[in-house]
Amino acid sequence: MIGPTGETALASVPLAKGAVAKGAAAKGAAYAIVPAAADDAPPTRPGGLRPCPVPFAANPTGYASICWAASSDDTGIAGYDLYRLDPGGFVLAATTTSTVGGFSGELNHLYTMYVVARDLAGHLSPPSALITVPALLGMTPSTSPTPLPGDHVPPSKPAGLRDACLQDYAGVTFCWQPSTDNVAVTAYDVYRETATSYSKVGTVVPPSTNFAEPGLVVGRRYTYVVVAKDAADNLSTPSDPLSALAREGLPSPTPTSGAACSVSYRAMPAGSRLDAEVTVRNTGTEAVDGWTLAVGYPASAGVRLVSGWSANWTQAGTGPAGTNKQWNKVIGVGSAVQVGFTAAYGGPLPAPVSFALNGKTCAGG
Repeated sequence: MIGPTGETALASVPLAKGAVAKGAAAKGAAYAIVPAAADDAPPTRPGGLRPCPVPFAANPTGYASICWAASSDDTGIAGYDLYRLDPGGFVLAATTTSTVGGFSGELNHLYTMYVVARDLAGHLSPPSALITVPALLGMTPSTSPTPLPGDHVPPSKPAGLRDACLQDYAGVTFCWQPSTDNVAVTAYDVYRETATSYSKVGTVVPPSTNFAEPGLVVGRRYTYVVVAKDAADNLSTPSDPLSALAREGLPSPTPTSGAACSVSYRAMPAGSRLDAEVTVRNTGTEAVDGWTLAVGYPASAGVRLVSGWSANWTQAGTGPAGTNKQWNKVIGVGSAVQVGFTAAYGGPLPAPVSFALNGKTCAGG
């Protein structure tokens, strides 16, 4: 195995000092790839990742070491690639033919990594789960080094990831609770699990804690983790994985003749129910005196009204409909009213497909 200093250790096959493999050919250079004509299946995902004792301390810096359960494959495992999370993303840190791996690092610093198996035909397994372990000195007694100057405290682990925080966006959206830091959190990096890796797909700058990714297959779920970092490039432990659904988003229809309203919508899941908040704005040239707002959902979602507020709500077709209260009967030009409801639903959190005020379609947003 290799670390930042390029030394070899344990049962790893070292790369050139400072090298980061690029592409299948580069990653396969550390061990032989044997073509297998009948092999078209990748190895199984490495599992059982756990911290492993460091067998020795080659230097006083520290060593991050893990073990895992062997993958299986119909033609045999050629080796394993160990990836380490750096401030810019995951980099190839070591290759090994055993199920033990690691690299040198700053003593007591936390390092996040994952493992990918490779078979004799060059197929890559899905990535293992992420694991975060400290760099330790090993079994050989050693005097603790003088702490390095500067900020070495990482931000707290991002928590509370929630799917579908921006209902009007086509693609995946989610949000999380802010991390804390002894100085300040400067960014959140977002990683999506792919077939063979964890790919950095975006960076969010505080105070925002919302992420959106377009161009995904509607109806498919994608797995994400969020990592907080500070100005000293200290990295938090990754968040727990979130499985997020790519959605169609709210439509942006061409308003029908006479339509003069726009709608913004947000909803939060609450078990098998959703709490929705709808803001209706009068974008026309005349005041609206008396109104009914109909919210349409896909029939397959099974949305059924439970209760509501700031309007008299009833079930109307595939969604709820609210009629004004006396105190919010008039919506002046450029003004808006905000109403809400609780509804039960089945399956993933549904997004509305239409809003109509007094029978006329409102524009989204």
